[in-house]
Amino acid sequence: MGEFIIKMPDVGEGVAEAEIVEWHVKTGDPVREDMVIAAVMTDKATVEIPSPVNGTVIWLAGEVGDRIAVKAPLVRIETAGDVGEVQPVGISQTPIAETPKAEIAKPAPAAPTPAPAPAPAEKPLAAPSVRLFARESGVDLRQVLATGPAGRILREDIEQFLSHGTAPATAKNGFARKTATEEIKLTGLRRRIAEKMVLSTSRIPHITYVEEVDMSALEELRATMNGDRRPDHPKLTVLPFLMRALVKAISEQPDVNATFDDDAGIITRYSAVHIGIATQTPAGLTVPVARHAEARGIWDCAAEMNRLAEAARSGTATRDELSGSTITISSLGALGGIVSTPIINHPEVAIIGVNKIATRPVWDGTQFVPRKMMNLSSSFDHRIIDGWDAANFVQRIRTLLETPALIFIEG
Repeated sequence: MGEFIIKMPDVGEGVAEAEIVEWHVKTGDPVREDMVIAAVMTDKATVEIPSPVNGTVIWLAGEVGDRIAVKAPLVRIETAGDVGEVQPVGISQTPIAETPKAEIAKPAPAAPTPAPAPAPAEKPLAAPSVRLFARESGVDLRQVLATGPAGRILREDIEQFLSHGTAPATAKNGFARKTATEEIKLTGLRRRIAEKMVLSTSRIPHITYVEEVDMSALEELRATMNGDRRPDHPKLTVLPFLMRALVKAISEQPDVNATFDDDAGIITRYSAVHIGIATQTPAGLTVPVARHAEARGIWDCAAEMNRLAEAARSGTATRDELSGSTITISSLGALGGIVSTPIINHPEVAIIGVNKIATRPVWDGTQFVPRKMMNLSSSFDHRIIDGWDAANFVQRIRTLLETPALIFIEG
């Protein structure tokens, strides 16, 4: 018998440790070559680590949420033969959908043996998105029969349980008492989001400025452009127009298109406009980046925004697509509410919040008329942007959106 050690991969860029976000196995489980055994996260890149050998897991480095140093042992696997010297797992910074195989010295080939069914685990194995679905559905994962590899619970297993499971007992009045509690450890992307929000709110003195915008003319133009668009053009939402309005407003007030290193006391102002688009995904909030918006037209902005949003939601966005923004747009679409107080994406100095469009009565000087109105709720780093400058910037965006022909005028 031999022992095979898989070490925490070195992904470069000065990363010293990675977080365990999911175990697909437990001690004592059999593993097969190429079977995924763990998922680890560094910054915003999550990578699945496959086993390069057949064998049995005899040791795991820690629990979900633990951070393990690069090149430290992650998993020990008992194998049928002597594997000799073991090298760290080589792995690239790619999303889960493109997970590479481990680059590791393999033992002499051995005849594969069928893996027995895994024993029930105290903590059910399931992906974060599956756990979220279970919580939202009110399902205890311990009651669900797993059909996935290594005893992993799939979304289909929960749906099967919901369609054939038993309903909880209810009191005579039809209402049931609920006494269960659940402790959820903050891990993975959710923990990254929490850390980022604390960093932003603790280090940046926010000033939030809210202004209403008459979107009637733009909505009429948008409907016309969508009706006449070519088959290869995406459907236009408000955001591509806002992206182009931002580019024009930034050309007049470049201070808002910047980052601030408060440790060094250095403001970096950018000529390129890299717009982050805050996007809700099953795993949490991410900010894919539409690079060089200053060089994109309306249709190009729409296509790039759609592409990035889909990549973020499917988990296929790369590290480069999730970093490097110089200013951010935050929009909740139809759920945008009337007013919000968006948190700046550190180390940027400004974020533009989009609220929902609603028809409201507006006084035109002689009577009230129905107009399609939308509020912009925008936050600025008050150390860098004065209130007067913040107001001027938002007012310029308002003018461009209320007179959308100005968005298309060059120069």
